[in-house]
Amino acid sequence: MTPPQTVDAGDKTWLDRVLSLFTEVHAGEGASALLLAVNVFWLLAFYYILKTVRESLILSEGGAEVKSYASAGQALLLLLVIPAYGAIAARVNRVRLISFVSLFFASHLVIFYLLGGAGMKIGVAFFLWIGIFNLVIVAQFWAFANDLYNNERGKRLFPLVGLGASLGAWLGAVLASALFTALGPYRLLLFSAVGLSLCVLLTLWVDRRERTRSAVAHADAPIGRKGGFQLVLADRYVFLIAMLAVVLNVVNTVGEFILGKVVVEHAAQTIASGAANGLSEGAIIGRFYGEFFGWVNLLGFLFQLVLVSRIFKYIGVRGALFILPVIATLSYGLLAILPVLGIVRIAKILENSTDYSIQNTARHALFLPTSREAKYNAQQAIDSFFWRAGDLLQALIVYVGVQLAFGIRSYATVNLILVMVWLGLVFGIAREHKKLTGTETAEKAA
Repeated sequence: MTPPQTVDAGDKTWLDRVLSLFTEVHAGEGASALLLAVNVFWLLAFYYILKTVRESLILSEGGAEVKSYASAGQALLLLLVIPAYGAIAARVNRVRLISFVSLFFASHLVIFYLLGGAGMKIGVAFFLWIGIFNLVIVAQFWAFANDLYNNERGKRLFPLVGLGASLGAWLGAVLASALFTALGPYRLLLFSAVGLSLCVLLTLWVDRRERTRSAVAHADAPIGRKGGFQLVLADRYVFLIAMLAVVLNVVNTVGEFILGKVVVEHAAQTIASGAANGLSEGAIIGRFYGEFFGWVNLLGFLFQLVLVSRIFKYIGVRGALFILPVIATLSYGLLAILPVLGIVRIAKILENSTDYSIQNTARHALFLPTSREAKYNAQQAIDSFFWRAGDLLQALIVYVGVQLAFGIRSYATVNLILVMVWLGLVFGIAREHKKLTGTETAEKAA
């Protein structure tokens, strides 16, 4: 459990008052929360920029088949990365852990720049690397945020921090194409290495601010000796969160497969009917996804800006966890009856935008009442290995579906069954979360 935190009393600053428009911010809390939001903004923005480099290198050097095989390699590498991360966390405090890991990844970008500039093919290696990087670095950020705040403060301030993540993902995706054209893939690697190093400075700044205003005696202590996999298997609450990550990712990626299948069929039918107006199949698909991602990013940002803090305030983290599976139940239930593009499009826009905002913030907030070991080591294992395991399970479902000649209705039915499992996990997590936060609530009332 995170030790009780003392907060300096006083009047709200102008920044606290401005940020209170988006969520409940107490006196003196605004600056650190905003710095955390800026930190995760940069992390997500640079990740989306690096994703553009990744796609360019892997597809030009190896093709789509190699990309598919490399995805499986990422899960295998995480079996080595997670124990290594836990071993480092057992020996150093949070600032040294975050600084070392972040600069370790930044140094790799310099190495890739030198190798690529020398004419070596780095596509596969870079694809494997970024699959580890984006999961580890983002999970580490949220572990730090969980370590700074107790359950009450985190529930109020995480919606603001999540707003930085939403903006970073959106602007990173928007700027990626222009930056790629201006700098090329290899100079973008150096550009991102500098940006990642700046995130370390933001972490140090936030840590120093919180030390001066909160009781954080544990800040200089090593994280703990229990590894991520050990914690997942030993703690029922953490294990349920891990299973939630697997099922959530399977449902989402099977849904993406359904969408892709319907879009391809729509493009072929449009050309066959003579209504394509000279557009190729690739152009029709590209136009659809451009509009689709635009709506997902816009709604995700608006949900994060307007809804998340109010949902957390009125129905709490536990209540927020039920929103996405209820939406998924309605969506895939309807798809099992009417598998047409218009319905698939609306269902996936609503599902993805809710996932990126409400669900994502609630999922990270689940670690607020856990131990420091769980915040860093277990969350690292869950957000990387178990999340990637969902990708592998989804690939197996699609493979079996292809062998059995599944149609859209069949895949939607499979997802509907998985959503029922998802709801069962959420009920279990809500029960365990209530046990963990009950003591804190009683202490606050007293």
